[in-house]
Amino acid sequence: MAKLLLLHTKVSLLTCLFILGPVSAADGPPPAPVVVAIAKQQAIAPSSWFFGSVYSRSQANIASEVTGRLLEVAEVGQLVKQGDILARIDASAVTLQYDELRAQITSEQARLTFFSSEVERLQQLAKTNHAARTQLEQTQSDRDATQGALAAARSRFAQSKDRVERSHIKAPFSGTVAQRLLEPGEWAESGDAVVELIDIGNLEVRARIPLDSMAYITTETPLRVKAINSEVLATLRSLVPVGDIVSRLADLRLSFHHPDWRPGQSVRVAVPTGEDKQSLVVPRDALVLRSNSTRVYRINNDDIAEPIDVVLGSADGEWIEVSGELAAGDRVVIRGGERLRPGQKVIVQPAGKSVIQ
Repeated sequence: MAKLLLLHTKVSLLTCLFILGPVSAADGPPPAPVVVAIAKQQAIAPSSWFFGSVYSRSQANIASEVTGRLLEVAEVGQLVKQGDILARIDASAVTLQYDELRAQITSEQARLTFFSSEVERLQQLAKTNHAARTQLEQTQSDRDATQGALAAARSRFAQSKDRVERSHIKAPFSGTVAQRLLEPGEWAESGDAVVELIDIGNLEVRARIPLDSMAYITTETPLRVKAINSEVLATLRSLVPVGDIVSRLADLRLSFHHPDWRPGQSVRVAVPTGEDKQSLVVPRDALVLRSNSTRVYRINNDDIAEPIDVVLGSADGEWIEVSGELAAGDRVVIRGGERLRPGQKVIVQPAGKSVIQ
């Protein structure tokens, strides 16, 4: 009898727990911590993404200006400053001619000095001596001829000196040696490229854009440029107002600053395709993506989460255009919205505070 009474008591207790359980659950989930932002009206233009690349504004194949055998060539990857030697060509034959012409100039200068003094001496004698006049004329002729020979020797000397200096191939700008096009020991003709030099500190982005987009770009228009894991705002450097007749695309060049981007890197450029218009925008972080819809959670005056389905429009950086039952000034969840339930109470946290659900 006692066992039967105990069993009846347990069954009654389980029945009460089963009944009370739903009553407790009806109170709903506990308040969720969230961070919010304010929806706002903002001028925004429709845009499209176009592929581009990073280029150096100073990139050149540096050529030899004289003919000869290469003695030295800068190493690949070597950093050089403007005026530094990139390569050196054997100029021994030109150097010998240089020394010969320098000696000839010294000799001609000495002859000119002698003839000049003789002219002065004979000019004094010619005043009283007829024979001295003839000798004076001959000496003056020798002096003038020596002056011409000296001028010619100096010209040849300058040319020889220039060839000696040009046997040292110098960097026209500061940069990095990207590759050797000729190796030490090889023969270089005048005009042969020896090294490729690239200035990786003076970069620009180049892209090809539709001619129609040119009307919406000015020097004051900041354009978003995105690589794999980073994004910058670039400004217009130049826009060639002529399109290729095959592609109908114009050449766009942008100035930017990013310490880690290098020549040859692939990027994408957001180019406006229409006029600015006032639109309702929310932060991208406010979007909750579903398989068949996109929504944001609006927080009403009672701190209750209300799901609002929205349709997305144009984007501008971290802000994106939305349309739906939302208004400027509404609070939308930007952190903690992934696990929110419709009608759930929330606790608004200060911006920047982490939210753990």
